[in-house]
Amino acid sequence: MDCQVQLADHFMTTPTQKASTPRRGRPRDPERQRRVLDAARQHFYTHGYDGASLDSIALEAGVSKMTVYSYYPSKEALFEAVVSSRTDQVIGELRGSKDLDPRRPDESLRKIGAQFQELIRDEVTLGRFRALFAASSTQPEACLGFYKQGPERLINDVAKYLHAANEEGTLRVPQPKLAADVFLSMFLGGTHLHAMLGLGVPAPAVEKQLLTEAVRVFTAAYARR
Repeated sequence: MDCQVQLADHFMTTPTQKASTPRRGRPRDPERQRRVLDAARQHFYTHGYDGASLDSIALEAGVSKMTVYSYYPSKEALFEAVVSSRTDQVIGELRGSKDLDPRRPDESLRKIGAQFQELIRDEVTLGRFRALFAASSTQPEACLGFYKQGPERLINDVAKYLHAANEEGTLRVPQPKLAADVFLSMFLGGTHLHAMLGLGVPAPAVEKQLLTEAVRVFTAAYARR
């Protein structure tokens, strides 16, 4: 049984999705939309969510502010689109991958864990986390959008794989979503805090050791008895 886990393929209806609904009039220009997202990604990283300006993003993308609004109706929607595009970019190669075989949880969880490490150690991702933690008391909508486009999305997708492994009988996972949260949380300890504080990301050897131990502990805990 092959498990086609879609890491980054579902979500609730968000302002981002509403904004992507084609409108009447001039056809969308994918290249122009890409420029808007690229400019927004760099701008949010440099200035944080609070300091970001749609006027400046439009200027950096070489488009009008109305063009930005034609794609994304608000700064929150644009921010969600940036987060979603980055998540898709990093874990897109696992999307629908038959390599994530529920008959081989050790191997598949190593691949999922390695992609998650790549995502959360990325300096742009770290910058967004820092900016949102700082703005959490004043920008709850942006924080909610980030959570739903990032952590919640990943947890749900990993839960799909764990459900498949449970059905296959290679792991015993009565609560897949809880187990997925546990697995991903294993990469958010001291090394992640070290990176979040700007003290440096873990060396590749440290990351590999953490990944090996996380998979070992998790599969032992959820092994079929």
